[in-house]
Amino acid sequence: MNGKRRKRKYYVFLSIIIIIILSWIIFAIIPPSKVIDKNPFIIAKEERTLIAAHRGGKNLNPENTLLAFDYVVEHCNVDVLEFDLCMTKDEHLVVIHDETINSCSDAEAILGTDKDYYVSDFSLDELLYFNFGAKFIDRNGNQPYAELVGIEEENRIDVIRDAKLNIVTIDEVFEAYYKSDIMFIVEIKNDGDIVKKAVDIIYSLMEEYHDSNLINRVVIGTFHNEIESYISKQYPRILRGASMRGASKFILTQMFGVNIFAAIDFACLQIPVSYKVGGIRFDLTKKTYIKRAHRRNISVQYWTINDEDMMKKLIKAGADVIMTDDPDVLYQVLIDMGYID
Repeated sequence: MNGKRRKRKYYVFLSIIIIIILSWIIFAIIPPSKVIDKNPFIIAKEERTLIAAHRGGKNLNPENTLLAFDYVVEHCNVDVLEFDLCMTKDEHLVVIHDETINSCSDAEAILGTDKDYYVSDFSLDELLYFNFGAKFIDRNGNQPYAELVGIEEENRIDVIRDAKLNIVTIDEVFEAYYKSDIMFIVEIKNDGDIVKKAVDIIYSLMEEYHDSNLINRVVIGTFHNEIESYISKQYPRILRGASMRGASKFILTQMFGVNIFAAIDFACLQIPVSYKVGGIRFDLTKKTYIKRAHRRNISVQYWTINDEDMMKKLIKAGADVIMTDDPDVLYQVLIDMGYID
C-alpha cells in the first residue's frame, strides 16, 4: 500500500514538473503583443546597424554643437543624433549633457572657478556669450577652439555663432535637419515638473514640423519613471525609451522566459552591454534579448560603444542602434564588414 502511495506521489510530482515545463515552453513560444505596428528605429533583417553619434560624436568635435552635428552628418554617414536637453531660466530647451556648463565652456575663465554654473541659472541670451568649444581636446591632445580668432567683447557672440560653437536649442537642431532623414535620440536631464514642460515643448515642435514626420523620428529617453508615465498618458504617439524600471522589467522577464507577462509599452530599449545587480554582472549583448525585443517591435540600442570589437559583436548580434563617441570608427567598421560600399 505504501509503495502504491509513493508511486502515486511520484507521478503527481512528475506531472506537475511536466506541466511547469510545458507552460514555460508555451509562454516562450507565444508571440507577445507588439508595442507599435512599425518601429522606424528597428533595422530589417540583413540591414546594417544604425550609427548614432553620442553627443554629436564628442571625440571628433566639441560635443553637442552644430559644428559636431554637421560634421558627423556630412562625413560619418550617421543615422541618428543623440543628445541631452536642459531647460534655461527663460524656458528654452538647450542641447547639453550636464546640468552645468563648467566642463564644456569657457564660463570659468569668464566668471571664476569658485562655483558650478547651472544652465537653469541663465537665460538663453546669457548662455550665447560662452564658447562651448573652449575645453574640447582633440585626439592629438590639442585644444583648437580654446581661443577663437578675431573674438572681441563687442563681437563675441557673433564670432562664436559663426564658428558653430554656441549653445543650441532643440528648435535649432530640428530646423537644421528636419528636411533630412536624420533621426534623434534625446534625453531630458531635468526632473519634476520641468521635464513635463520639456516634453510639452518637444511635442509642440513635432507638431510644427509634422510634414517632416518628426513624430516618428524622435525617441525621448528618460530614467525617470514618473516621466515615462506622463509621456505614455499625455502623448501616446511619442516614441519613448525605457525608464530604469521598464528596462529592468524587460531584462528580468526575458531571463526567466516569461516576457509575455511583462506590461511593456516603450519603443526603444536603451541599454549598456552589461548590468550589475547585487554583485552579479549580467551580459546584455546576447541575441536573445534582441530577438525578444523585436517580437514586440522594440528597438535595441546600446550605449556608449567606442571599442571596435564590441561594435562588431553587437552588429553581428543584430543590434538596431549603436551610440558612440566615435561615429567615424563605427562607420569604418561597417565598411570593413561589408555593410557599406
